Amino acid sequence: MAMFDLSLDKLREYRPDVAAPADLVEFWRRSIEKARTDDLSASFTAIDNKLAVIDTYDVTYAGFGGAPVKGWLHVPAGAGGPLPTVVQYHGYSGGRGFPHATTLWAQAGYAHFVMDTRGQGYSGGGTAGTPDDSAYAGLNHTPGFMTAGITDPETYYYRRVFIDAVRAIDAAKASPLVDPDKIIVTGGSQGGGIAIAAAGLAGLAGIELLGCAPDVPFLCHFQRALEITNKEPYAEITRYLKGFRQDVDAALRTLSYFDGVNLGRLATAPALFSVALMDATCPPSTVFAAFNHYGSAAKDIEVYSYNEHEGGQTYQQLAQLDWFAKIFAAKESSADR
Repeated sequence: MAMFDLSLDKLREYRPDVAAPADLVEFWRRSIEKARTDDLSASFTAIDNKLAVIDTYDVTYAGFGGAPVKGWLHVPAGAGGPLPTVVQYHGYSGGRGFPHATTLWAQAGYAHFVMDTRGQGYSGGGTAGTPDDSAYAGLNHTPGFMTAGITDPETYYYRRVFIDAVRAIDAAKASPLVDPDKIIVTGGSQGGGIAIAAAGLAGLAGIELLGCAPDVPFLCHFQRALEITNKEPYAEITRYLKGFRQDVDAALRTLSYFDGVNLGRLATAPALFSVALMDATCPPSTVFAAFNHYGSAAKDIEVYSYNEHEGGQTYQQLAQLDWFAKIFAAKESSADR
């Protein structure tokens, strides 16, 4: 894959006019308030994860519609808490998987909360995941999740996922192992888009985050993505609209409620993004659109010029290890004053 998008100089200045619906904040505030009428019912059950240096808890909490959502909470073995915490969301088709599969942030000494993604998880398998048992999940859509309920923001799949993500933060805060004042959200691809959404919605939910770290984020600047890439999963949307021609306006209106450009504008937590300039799955202009509009002035972006959707991988993890330590230390220092 060659560099197919705008030049880096133009990307750094790319601030497209992505119209937000007039009731964006009201829609999400109402969605959060509705979700919170269900008891969170967060439970943490210690399990044998086969690891000597990490303790793991099997987590269940009530997500959108009160549906049970699964997760893992990893902490350094023997930790008593409360610990600085990283809440992680997964990429498209990913889920919480096996308990030993994703433990990096616990290895770094933090509490590491891993949210399952309803209806997904098939790329990694593992233990029983979280079904998407909403009545809306069965509406006409192309294979995949991108168009499930797409003609109305009330029924769209990612309404359920984004509320699950906010409730995951609530669930993490319910554990005595977690310091509720020291939480960072992160994820790659779809997980990056969910992290941006969680950061944007946190303020509406009365949650103060310390940081947001989205890598090569998906679910950003939908209109641009549909115009310049035919790669999955965005292609699920174009395939749907190719068939249901009458739904174009309704679908694009729905997507505006879930666009990382619009939700990121609401965020106040510092951010560390990453982008890959040969990424045809999440084109660089869509990432920079979200980054350049992101609400916090304290933000940075790591650029990987010759990478596709894999992005920085371990290089980005190194950058995050340094950034997370700095963010958590700054909070500790301010608390000591």
